[in-house]
Amino acid sequence: MSARGFLSPGLRAKAVEAIRQVERQTSAELVVALRKRSGSYRHADYLFGVLLVLAAAVAVEVLAPPSLPSLSPLDLALVFLVGAGLCAYLPPLRRLLAGAALQRHHVLCAARAAFVEMGISRTSARGGILVYVSMLERRVEVVADLGLNTALMGEEWRSLVEELRRSVRELDEARFIPALEALGPILGRHHPRQADDRNELPDEVSAP
Repeated sequence: MSARGFLSPGLRAKAVEAIRQVERQTSAELVVALRKRSGSYRHADYLFGVLLVLAAAVAVEVLAPPSLPSLSPLDLALVFLVGAGLCAYLPPLRRLLAGAALQRHHVLCAARAAFVEMGISRTSARGGILVYVSMLERRVEVVADLGLNTALMGEEWRSLVEELRRSVRELDEARFIPALEALGPILGRHHPRQADDRNELPDEVSAP
């Protein structure tokens, strides 16, 4: 499946049903946010432009016949622009050149910012939880509020988070939705739904 499929209305509708199913079992408030990217990574585009310039210059000097003139500064500038523009439209290449550590940092910072901006931190029992999906980086961050002690949920919780991450990394919608639904039982055991619980956050998926 493509990244576009992950952002499709069909996936959003399935995610909404999964959210509602989870919240029928627990007092926690689950929110899912889908984003096209969490960083600009313009440096990766520039890096590929420079690499293409170097490759073009070497090719002309080494492979071209002596009668062929060297590349002019304008030629090199055009090669750079073509390379930078090409990288901007090729997500796999951008991911490769952007660096895994920087992508991880951008996604984590964006997830924490979204957690605050979307009001997830303002539930009455501090029981909000955000599943933040960033498609360019193919990464997931799960941010839980102070009222949810994920450390007590142990290895089962960590496995569920890793399953969410793996499903996005592999663009596997068929695994993503069940992984969301699987949050219900474990949250329900540790934070069961109460009789007076009310839905404090929207169930709709936040997406561009």
